[in-house]
Amino acid sequence: MSMDLTVITVTWNSAKYIADQIESVVLGCEGLAWEQIIVDNASSDETASVIQNDKVRLIKNNKNLGFSAGYNLAIKNATGRYFLYLNPDMKLRGSIRPLIDYLDAHTEAGIASAKLVDTNGRINLSATPRRFPKAIEIWAQFLKLPHLFPKILDRYFYRDFDFSRMADPVAVDSVRGSFMLIRSEIATKLGFAFDPRYFLWWEDVDLCREVKKLGYKIIWHPKVECVDSVGRSFGKRRFFWKQILFFKNALKYFFKWRNRD
Repeated sequence: MSMDLTVITVTWNSAKYIADQIESVVLGCEGLAWEQIIVDNASSDETASVIQNDKVRLIKNNKNLGFSAGYNLAIKNATGRYFLYLNPDMKLRGSIRPLIDYLDAHTEAGIASAKLVDTNGRINLSATPRRFPKAIEIWAQFLKLPHLFPKILDRYFYRDFDFSRMADPVAVDSVRGSFMLIRSEIATKLGFAFDPRYFLWWEDVDLCREVKKLGYKIIWHPKVECVDSVGRSFGKRRFFWKQILFFKNALKYFFKWRNRD
């Protein structure tokens, strides 16, 4: 039997929440033909032993290959018509079928994402869609300019949209890599799940841009909800390590795309 969906997750020291994520996937995929592949990037906690479910295929790496490389390893073993890239600290709230049905009915859509909410069910404003960034907007974040100019990032953050009130799907520039439902043939066309030059951060923006360049739309769909805890694994990393990596990959992104539009 062919698979409707392959759920793909990359873990790193995720023992505290991966079991909840897997349980939510089992419930959210009810009625679908599905599988889940989890790639563990050399966790030093009990992540691997926590992953005990007959729906899950575990791939254990002996070193941390990074986010993109982990997903690229997983798609080589995936069989679904669609891939759901899902972070380990996410929890589906209800069925994912509306997103599957939407992509089945709208062949122009290449990626669909859900309404990402906090643990109280309120929309998570740090996890809403983004417009493709301009260089000045990244420098503004780096230099903390929004403290002086509060509206400088309004365009980037879609402040002209009220995602909390939207009831229908809408096309956007980019959605978070923590939850991406993507057609499997897109990964085949690109040759990767995420561009391997990104260890962490910016790979999701880059992928959305690649998918739009192929002629597909990126869709944000409010009829499916998922709790997004926003980077709990990498929250354990030191502040300056994260800052350096974020802006290093921002430079990779801008150099890659500067002459491609």
